Amino acid sequence: MTIAHYIAMVAAFVLICAGGATGQTKGVIRSETAPPNLVMLVYQRFPFDKAAESGKALAAAAHACANLEVPNSWIVLESVTGDSEVLSFDPFDSFAHIGKAFAKWGPIYAAHAELGKFQAQINGALASQRTIVAERRDDLSYRANRIDLSQARFLRVLEVRLHPGHELEFAEAFKKLTAAYEKTESDLPWVVYQVNVGMPSPTFFAFVPMRTLAQNDDLLKLRDLLHEAEGDAERMQQIARAAYAHTESNLYAISPEKSHVAKEFAAGDPEFRTPKPPAAMRVAAKKSGKNKPTQ
Repeated sequence: MTIAHYIAMVAAFVLICAGGATGQTKGVIRSETAPPNLVMLVYQRFPFDKAAESGKALAAAAHACANLEVPNSWIVLESVTGDSEVLSFDPFDSFAHIGKAFAKWGPIYAAHAELGKFQAQINGALASQRTIVAERRDDLSYRANRIDLSQARFLRVLEVRLHPGHELEFAEAFKKLTAAYEKTESDLPWVVYQVNVGMPSPTFFAFVPMRTLAQNDDLLKLRDLLHEAEGDAERMQQIARAAYAHTESNLYAISPEKSHVAKEFAAGDPEFRTPKPPAAMRVAAKKSGKNKPTQ
């Protein structure tokens, strides 16, 4: 990797962290709104002519699940930058939790034909899908205990793929970056996850929740402060040249109507997290109400 690539990588990471207060608070974060131990990332791409159809099916499935006891939750994000795609951020406590959830979904689909129909519509519209499971790395994160995911409306995602055998250099670089943020007393926390299964290793993701896009307006000021505080630029360049195979930063917007979260999670931002049901369902409900006999 050239020095120019290294500078681009640093700028990309600064970009995902730019702004004022993000999706976090300074108080104690409830466990149900904190970054999970494991995250299942499901990337879905739909052809342009099927985007509307798939979007309605995703929203309908989420609405149906709101009235059922389902074994897990998910946060659906839609790409703002990069390739057009839908990313589902599914929190889990452990692989055992994932296994129990998978075991329960079969009977749920069998008992609720409408939900199965929505899932079939989603699968039928898919152009591609990829599922990844990654585990949280607190040693590479910055003030992750302050992140409250229920407050987020956008998510910045930095993907870093390493050349094999360079995990220690990556850890060194991120710890230096963390030290730089501590020097600036930045209140811009991020959480890092390391891919466990689903894509070539070693690969890491850094997630930064944001409440508004306006939080990027302090980017240039923050970048200058980081360059001053970081120090040892030559070592960071050495690590970048030797360790990094690919870096990419993208922005996603959270879609509450396509997400399914616990009531406790939704309570963190009820106006945003509790959207109205899809328009088709509201129309159907009104028609049903008109046909009811008056008392």
